[in-house]
Amino acid sequence: MTAEFQNFTLNFGPQHPAAHGVLRLILEMDGETIQKADPHIGLLHRATEKLAETKPFNQSIGYMDRLDYVSMMCNEHGYVMAIEKLLGVEVPIRAQYIRVMFDEITRVLNHLMWLGAHGLDIGAMTMFLYCFREREDLMDCYEAVSGARLHATYYRPGGVYRDLPDSMPRYQPSQWHNEKEVAQMNAAREGTVLDFIEDFTNRFPGRIDEYETLLTDNRIWKQRTVNIAVVTPERAKALGFTGPMLRGSGVEWDLRKKQPYEVYADMDFDIPVGVNGDCYDRYLVRIEELRQSNRIIKQCVDWLRSNPGPVMVDDHKLVPPTRAEMKGDMESLIHHFKLFTEGYSVPEGEAYAAVEHPKGEFGCYIISDGANKPYRLKVRAPGFAHLASMGEMVEGHMLSDVVAVIGTQDVVFGEIDR
Repeated sequence: MTAEFQNFTLNFGPQHPAAHGVLRLILEMDGETIQKADPHIGLLHRATEKLAETKPFNQSIGYMDRLDYVSMMCNEHGYVMAIEKLLGVEVPIRAQYIRVMFDEITRVLNHLMWLGAHGLDIGAMTMFLYCFREREDLMDCYEAVSGARLHATYYRPGGVYRDLPDSMPRYQPSQWHNEKEVAQMNAAREGTVLDFIEDFTNRFPGRIDEYETLLTDNRIWKQRTVNIAVVTPERAKALGFTGPMLRGSGVEWDLRKKQPYEVYADMDFDIPVGVNGDCYDRYLVRIEELRQSNRIIKQCVDWLRSNPGPVMVDDHKLVPPTRAEMKGDMESLIHHFKLFTEGYSVPEGEAYAAVEHPKGEFGCYIISDGANKPYRLKVRAPGFAHLASMGEMVEGHMLSDVVAVIGTQDVVFGEIDR
């Protein structure tokens, strides 16, 4: 007697814990094998591009943070670079180094979030706890420079909001931690922000080794990721993959090397590439990217220590006066008020600027008609193209592999839905 197979249409999501946002997948299944997967998006749509067209250029930087809310400063970077192209602004070299350093800190933050969540999806709970331990330190760096842990609005057209502070926030004794414990927790926080970041880069390679000990040769991890969702190099290019998804398929494409921006041309780092184009290769690529980002951060710290200088262009049409000037000088107060209510007019034209975002190529295309707000703004989000390949990647796999594929794509819905 032959077993009867049953065909199901299954709703996966929208509020599924493994969906990494509000994704609704409609799965057509033959038993437990997937025949077709149809991703439905738009459940988080907040009209970022249209909203940005109604606001002065400088008031939309904060919207960029909220696109991929795990890679905040990299989103700002693409937008700010597009505005700088239109304005023809040359960013001071120190600001460029600070941007590159924070881009890489953001890459580490993103990949730690991906690693923890991907591990948790496939059943490795410890991974999640380990990754958040390191993210906490880097979140403190965000907070030290911008005052916010997540939505920093730290990059501004012409440079960055302010130079790196001379001190780090410190823990205080409480009912949970006595003075001796707090002194230990504050050991790396006694110096400047650069001291703290340098201390982190010294510790971090050992932490990555811990992650690899847990996962890289773990047979359950390999059973869940090896030969799952294989994408050939040709297919990856045809599908519009970028970032680790493209490099995992063996295509050596990285905007930091191929179309260098800011000071990436002066940085010494390697581009990791995969061989098989499966979930395991994409995991290995991102793990190696953590190590390479650590190298870049170290180089930036060394340079920033010995090269003081301005972090913003000296153009009062773009840059607000200092707090002290604004409080004591009427002209400065008017300038400040005009800048934050009206903003500044950008010359007519169009510009596209792209950065090597942790998830792939993140680009902003802006058309200006000479007004103080964009005539059109289009965001090129890396996750959008990756999610479009979902049906193809999971076809013929099991239901549980869908979770592994969502994890390997590293999707965040803020940027996909926009």
